[in-house]
Amino acid sequence: MQTHFEGSLSPQNAKHHIVGAFDVPQGTMALDIALWHAEGLDDGLSNMLTLSLFDPDGCRGAGHRMGEPDGSGRLHTVIINATHATPGYRSGSLQPGKWSVVIDTHRVTSAQPCTYRLTITASADEDANQRPETDFLSPPPPIGGRGIAWYRGDLHGHTLHSDGRFTPQELVAWARSQQLDFVTLTDHNTVSGLAEMDALSSPDVLTMGGMELTTFYGHALALGLHEWVDWRVNAPGAPRTIHSIAAEVESKGGLFVIAHPMAIGDPICTGCNWTYADMMPGTTRIVEVWNSGEWDNDSFNERALAVAYGWLNQGHRLVFTSGTDVHGPFADGTTLGFDVVYAADQTETAILDAVRCGHLFLSSGPHVELTASNDADAQAMMGDAIGAGATTLRIAWRDCGQDHQVRLISNGDVIAAWPADGAGSATHQLDARQGQWFTVEVRDANGHIAALTNPIFVP
Repeated sequence: MQTHFEGSLSPQNAKHHIVGAFDVPQGTMALDIALWHAEGLDDGLSNMLTLSLFDPDGCRGAGHRMGEPDGSGRLHTVIINATHATPGYRSGSLQPGKWSVVIDTHRVTSAQPCTYRLTITASADEDANQRPETDFLSPPPPIGGRGIAWYRGDLHGHTLHSDGRFTPQELVAWARSQQLDFVTLTDHNTVSGLAEMDALSSPDVLTMGGMELTTFYGHALALGLHEWVDWRVNAPGAPRTIHSIAAEVESKGGLFVIAHPMAIGDPICTGCNWTYADMMPGTTRIVEVWNSGEWDNDSFNERALAVAYGWLNQGHRLVFTSGTDVHGPFADGTTLGFDVVYAADQTETAILDAVRCGHLFLSSGPHVELTASNDADAQAMMGDAIGAGATTLRIAWRDCGQDHQVRLISNGDVIAAWPADGAGSATHQLDARQGQWFTVEVRDANGHIAALTNPIFVP
C-alpha cells in the first residue's frame, strides 16, 4: 500500500508543519518513507525540510538533518520495521491505524519554488527493507559509588540519530579520550539514540540523556529526560508555547536550558539564536553561555555571557552551563569548554541536581572555586545565596596559564583582579554597596574565557 503527497513551497511556508496523514493496515511489517524536495540554493543556502513521524500512540522519531543529494534536490529516506529503524526513529511493531508524517519546514529559500514529493509504502513483507543486524548491547553496569567530588563532563552532544557524525559508541569513546566523567546525548527532536547510550555507561564515563528542543525560534536542552518532548510551538491542533514546553520539562524532573542564545541565526542556522521575547529569560533559570568548543566562535559566547549578566542584573538567579555541541571530531588543537560539577555522586540524578543548584564552573582547563562566608557563620559556594552580614569571598585557582588573569565580577563589573600565575588564592571583603551577585572569570591574554564560575548571590 502506498500513499503519496506532493506540493510546492515558498518562503512564506517556512517554519511550518505540513501534516500528511496515512493509514497503516493490519499486518503491516515494514514502512518505507521517502521525501524528495528541491535544493533551492540561494547564496549558498539550500532548503531545509526535515521529517517527524507519529504512530497512533505518539512520536516514532525524527530525522533532523539535511537529506542526501539527489539530482537537483535532497532525499530523506526512513525505514522502520520490528527490529530496525533509520537513525532518529524507533523500531518496533507497526500498530494498525492512523499515522502521520510531518514535514517540518525549517528553511525555504527564495531561489525558486520548493517542490516536494512524499511517498509512504506500507509492506506486509517483514524482510522488505531489512537492514544488517546490529549487536545488541548488554545492560549497563551500575554506576555511582564514587561519592561527593568534582565531575567533569559535557551536557550537549549529538550523534547520527540527528545531524551528528558520531555513533553513540563513538561519542562515548570521544568522551573517554577527553577524560570526561560524564557525557550527554541531546539529539535534535529525537530520543531514539538514548537506549543505546544508556547501555554504554561505565564506571569511568557516565552516559546521560536528554533532547535538544530544536524549535523555529530558539534551541533548548531538556536534560535528564529519556522521553520525547513535543518541541513544536503552535503546532497544528496542539497549541503550545515555549513557556508550556519549559514547564512540561521541569514538571517531569528535567532541566530546561536555553542553548547558545546568541548563536548566528536565520537564515544560516535556522532557529539557532534565542528570539522568544517573552522568555528573556522568563521562567528559565539555566543558560548555556559557552557553546561549541573555542570561546570565540559563531555561537558568540561573549555576547551570550553579556546577555546572561544583564539577566542577572534584572534579578534573575541564573545557572550558567557550557556544552561542546559536539557533532563529530573537533579540529586538532581546539580548546573545549566543559562543565565541572560538584555532585554527590557520579550519577545522572546527582549531576543534574548539582547543575540545578549552580554547583559548577565552566572550564577549558583551569580549576577555580568561589566560596563565601559571613559573620553569622553562613557558608556558600557557587550557585548559593548567602544571608546578610559582613561577607568574605574566597577565590582559589590552579592549572591556569602564566598569562591568565583571575577577575572578580560584581553585577557585571570587574571589582578586583589578580595574575593567575599558574595557581593561587585570594580573599575579598564585601561591603553593602558592592553588588547582589558575584562570579569569577579566568581570561587568557586574548581576553577569552578559560574558566567561569557560577554566581554567589548576596541579598
